[in-house]
Amino acid sequence: MKKVLTIAGSDCSGGAGIQADLKTMAAHGVFGMSVIVSVVAENTARVIDIQDISPKMIEEQIDAVFEDIVPDAVKIGMLSSPACMRAVADKLRQYQPPHIVLDPVMFAKNGDALMAPESVGALVETVVPLAEVLTPNIPEAQYLADMQITTPADMEEAARRIHAKSGGSVLVKGGKNMAGAVDVLFDGVSFRRYELGQINTTSTHGTGCTLSSAIASNLALGYSIPEAVERAKEYVTDAIRHAPGLGHGCGPLNHFCRIFPEE
Repeated sequence: MKKVLTIAGSDCSGGAGIQADLKTMAAHGVFGMSVIVSVVAENTARVIDIQDISPKMIEEQIDAVFEDIVPDAVKIGMLSSPACMRAVADKLRQYQPPHIVLDPVMFAKNGDALMAPESVGALVETVVPLAEVLTPNIPEAQYLADMQITTPADMEEAARRIHAKSGGSVLVKGGKNMAGAVDVLFDGVSFRRYELGQINTTSTHGTGCTLSSAIASNLALGYSIPEAVERAKEYVTDAIRHAPGLGHGCGPLNHFCRIFPEE
């Protein structure tokens, strides 16, 4: 059985973060493990508070995983402080996992900030260079590329700029911000677009977490980056289409829609 580790924040409402990651990994038939870096008091409507785990405890969680059940891939989600970023980066450089997927979580779906602006520079310096695949949404890509994005061509230019900082493949996610929900993948040489059509829904809580975890799971299963992205996008689209309609804000996805289909 393939093993995948998520390093991210905990979402007590179950739709994003560690909880979404582990559900996604289970749905892909891989063994999911977690390192919690922050505890987030949030729901589908708002983020109430964030409490970071100490860098020492983050390092010890990573040690505990790698000394016993070595991951075939690692997904990194929300890292809210430079100290947390350094702890994660140092340990991943030590253990050298074969695949690292970074979802540079800066904003919740409702627009609430999950990362202090001064932390973005630390993220680019310490963690971004480790990523084999980077998955910013449009607001995050605009921030990282220092440009406005209004068209798929803009997405390509942003991906090119972010690749210059990271060296890895960059998937700029269009989502609700781009007609057709177009995603653009740039591997440093060529571009590839993914488009499965827009779904008119508010059930989008945790889509970024879910997509990046699905990509990491598919990489662990042996798929190439373009194949892993395509399979992950199809999975997320299904999970959105069959969302359970929970909460009063941006609702969660149905991560097990392919395992437990609706009657």
